[in-house]
Amino acid sequence: MALNARWETLTVDGSTMDVFIDEPAGEGPHPAVVVAHHRAGNDSATTKFVQDLEGHGYVAASPNLHHRRPDGEDTRDSLKNLDDVQIVADLNATVALLQGMASVDNARMAMAGHCMGGRVSYLGAVSIEAFKCNVAYYGGNMFKVWGNGDAPPFDKLANLRGPVIGFFGGDDENPSPDDVAKIDAKLTELGIAHEFHSYEGAGHAFQNFTNPAGYRAAVTEDSFAKMIVWLGKNL
Repeated sequence: MALNARWETLTVDGSTMDVFIDEPAGEGPHPAVVVAHHRAGNDSATTKFVQDLEGHGYVAASPNLHHRRPDGEDTRDSLKNLDDVQIVADLNATVALLQGMASVDNARMAMAGHCMGGRVSYLGAVSIEAFKCNVAYYGGNMFKVWGNGDAPPFDKLANLRGPVIGFFGGDDENPSPDDVAKIDAKLTELGIAHEFHSYEGAGHAFQNFTNPAGYRAAVTEDSFAKMIVWLGKNL
């Protein structure tokens, strides 16, 4: 684990939420990225992504969005119990943690996420003023409300405060190529700058090296490099 990588603990709505955080050496202030994990939570795939961001000069933090659920629960069940209102509360708590750190430039903060976290990244970006741009990796379920949410992320895209970069597998079913086209068209209609990349021969979760069958190393490397260039321009 990197020198400054660590777990922090926050309390949200009376529940204890672990946050994996990493920050570059040196005083900064550095730009920051809140990372929304995939269904499996803050596993090695997510914590590596956080640490890779740190390696490129970003403070990064990933809150455990399943913290209200019982320990050891199958994350497929945890996913079914996620609530958009609670997720925004978790993200706000994480933002407040980062904003209280001397190493963070509060004016340069992005949202990012994979899989369910790709959906969450949109939800955070449309809901929280601190996020200046959004990185979405194959975020499905964009047209559904979770829990007590008032509208799906797709219906709130007009509230984005900055540009979006999205990465998708051409063989994915959620989001499908048709879903991606619908989101692309909506962002264009709204005049929101965005850059979408779809990879043929890649399915859902192509960045997840813990699932060798779906993992695509070359696509992972290409998408990460494109993201770093894009963040450099937009943060």
